Amino acid sequence: MAEHYRHTKCNSIETENKQVIMERFTELSWPIFNKAIADYHRTDNVDTPINNPYPARSIEYYLYLKCWIDTVQWHFEDIIRDPGIDPVEALTLKRRIDKSNQDRTDLVELIDSYFLDLYKDVTPLEGATINTESPAWAVDRYSILSLKIYHMQEEVNRTDVDAEHRAKCQAKLDILNEQYKDMTTSIGQLLDDIAAGRKYMKVYRQMKMYNDPALNPVLYGAKK
Repeated sequence: MAEHYRHTKCNSIETENKQVIMERFTELSWPIFNKAIADYHRTDNVDTPINNPYPARSIEYYLYLKCWIDTVQWHFEDIIRDPGIDPVEALTLKRRIDKSNQDRTDLVELIDSYFLDLYKDVTPLEGATINTESPAWAVDRYSILSLKIYHMQEEVNRTDVDAEHRAKCQAKLDILNEQYKDMTTSIGQLLDDIAAGRKYMKVYRQMKMYNDPALNPVLYGAKK
């Protein structure tokens, strides 16, 4: 899957829709994230095959895939914290988590390639600055935020806990919803700034070393 991402490019949206996408990207992505989460929870099983409803290689397709990966990994992380988990199962799951992390990183970089293509004709203004994170890494946090809100709402809705537990979770949910508003605004502002030339973007590949047999000393040392 990771290799697939490195050699795939999101389909460009039609020219007349580019400005709409730039202005309303958060409005496009948030419902897609929530759909992916809802679709996963129909079975709530980490082995459920993905059934992506969007056209292959479209930005919608990759946003859905992004949140699906995040959702499955969320549940991987729950499962591996079971104190009674079999050690062999835990090791297998840890390797699945590692692969999921690599897939997530590759997909974020693919989405950043989409943004680079979207803004390729924008000339940065004199004095334009670069943001601390790229648009796709901001979208990565946005996707994970949608998961936090979903699962915190589940805690608020529980009937097998006391009122104090629900109240504490409601307080956390209120903060998450405030964060949603702030992130929606800040991502929109970042995209507006890039589109207007006030900011410019670069993509720094994550260059993860632990999965690369040429860079991880445990892996290349085993060949000696």
